[in-house]
Amino acid sequence: MTDQTKEETTAVVTGEDLQQPADPNVEETTKKLEKLTTSFSIWPPSQRTRDAVIKRLIDTLSAKSVLSDRYGIIPSDEAAGIARLIEEEAFNAVPGSPVPDGDDGIEILQSYSKEISKRMLDFVKSRSVESVKENATADVISDAGVKDDESSVVEA
Repeated sequence: MTDQTKEETTAVVTGEDLQQPADPNVEETTKKLEKLTTSFSIWPPSQRTRDAVIKRLIDTLSAKSVLSDRYGIIPSDEAAGIARLIEEEAFNAVPGSPVPDGDDGIEILQSYSKEISKRMLDFVKSRSVESVKENATADVISDAGVKDDESSVVEA
């Protein structure tokens, strides 16, 4: 008879009992993870991210690259100032409003990235045009000096 009473007093484990966490830390961690995943947003970028963008711009402007092959290398100190200006202008050019719920900010980030690229190209192109104008002016001045020398030789 003792075998029968043992069977009757054994607890039956149901699916509901298995779903409850045994450790309160697990429940707390789960809540924290849910908050993290629901609040993930890539806009606005952190200051660390913005600094990384500036560093990359400096590298692009002041090191050998496809861009520098076409438009020339910019000295590092000048590139640093220009990179900060480009990033700040691009950041201010995109909508500064907070990202609506359910949107991770990817569209704003894409606009920010396009603004940086556009401003960087505009800068290197304008710098290149200025260099061409300066060189052309120098050539005209040097050509004028050569003509003066030639005319003095012919007159003598």
